[in-house]
Amino acid sequence: MAGAGSASERQNRLAPYLLVAPGILWLLVFFVLPIVTLAQTSVAVPDGPWYEAFRKALSGYGTHFLRSFEYAISATLMALVLGYPLAYVIAFRGGKLKNLLLGLVILPFFTTFLVRTFAWKTILNDSGPAASVLRELHLLSPDGRLLDTTMAVLGGLTYNFVPFMILPIYVSLEKIDRRLVEAAEDLYCSPARAFFKVVLPLSLPGVFAGSLLTFIPAAGDFINAQLLGSPNQQMIGTVIQNQFLEVRDYPLAASLSFVLMIVITLGVLAYARVLGTEDLA
Repeated sequence: MAGAGSASERQNRLAPYLLVAPGILWLLVFFVLPIVTLAQTSVAVPDGPWYEAFRKALSGYGTHFLRSFEYAISATLMALVLGYPLAYVIAFRGGKLKNLLLGLVILPFFTTFLVRTFAWKTILNDSGPAASVLRELHLLSPDGRLLDTTMAVLGGLTYNFVPFMILPIYVSLEKIDRRLVEAAEDLYCSPARAFFKVVLPLSLPGVFAGSLLTFIPAAGDFINAQLLGSPNQQMIGTVIQNQFLEVRDYPLAASLSFVLMIVITLGVLAYARVLGTEDLA
């Protein structure tokens, strides 16, 4: 009996580790191993010191980094402005149409990222419907362009990543107890004041998650800048892709990737500290 009891105790102690083992193995193979390989590539400089690629990355591509973060922040803010009201309407006013509206939010994911961006290229080109309508309304000059502009890139980024903003905000709003809003209104709060005092603070975890899910992929994106922009809108993701696939300067491409990861990580930590995520749970 004692032996059976000790065996059962050992199994109970091992159970949590066995449960997390597949996840840990997945992270080791598909996250840690690629990071280590990328690090080895970044310092494998054939001529010059090991840090030469990092020196080039920091000194020669500052404009591309700044442009990428500027575009990512702008797209995140635009997605928040567009996504929060939509998430609020779905959560508080959706009613029987809630599932249908959520389905429409995720409907773009039924087509690939590349196809969606090509569709925007067709819409925004000089003979496309958007430019034609704006010219008819005299909002765009006869020789004006929508494609190959900063606004086209920002529009593409916002469109492609706005569902990542809407869904986390919706989840946070859906969790809010409606009785709290009713209590605030019973205490003579106007609907607007009840929103800013009750709903908005309780939805901040969704805003935080949605901002990260939008900003991080937008900062490293290269498809929108490549298809909807010109060389003047080139982002750091495009540079990394070109260095890997065309120039084949693997150490420089790897070091650019590392710098991008480090800057994004520091930015996320700073954002989390400013927003006070320990108070958002």
